[in-house]
Amino acid sequence: MITISTDSSKLQVDVIHSFLTNTYWAKGRTLEEVQKTIKNCLCFGVYKNDRQIGFARIATDYTVFAYLMDVFIVPEERGNGYSKKLMAEISQAPELQSCKVWMLKTRDAHGLYKHFGFTELEHPEKLMERILP
Repeated sequence: MITISTDSSKLQVDVIHSFLTNTYWAKGRTLEEVQKTIKNCLCFGVYKNDRQIGFARIATDYTVFAYLMDVFIVPEERGNGYSKKLMAEISQAPELQSCKVWMLKTRDAHGLYKHFGFTELEHPEKLMERILP
């Protein structure tokens, strides 16, 4: 019913930008910024009848570390298990199999990510962040 692809030529950047710019985590992100993030990451598009309905991107060195970002399924397609299919595809991607450290930030999707081995930080005191205005 859906297809998931890492072929960046299939990505419908207008759909991705339209969704992301209205989220709590990427509000106001410009089209140029979205294009730059796509160019510099491994991206997964989710398609139904050739229409993009979902997306995720991974910032990675393909060896040690993978950071999962911008995961979404458009609202009208939620509740069909597509986010789990997307996460399964990402988890099984051959090019990411040597990555032993995976991270993400989420405010409201902990249940989804726990199905794929993500947990709260065991040692949060070891992590730091720098967030600029």
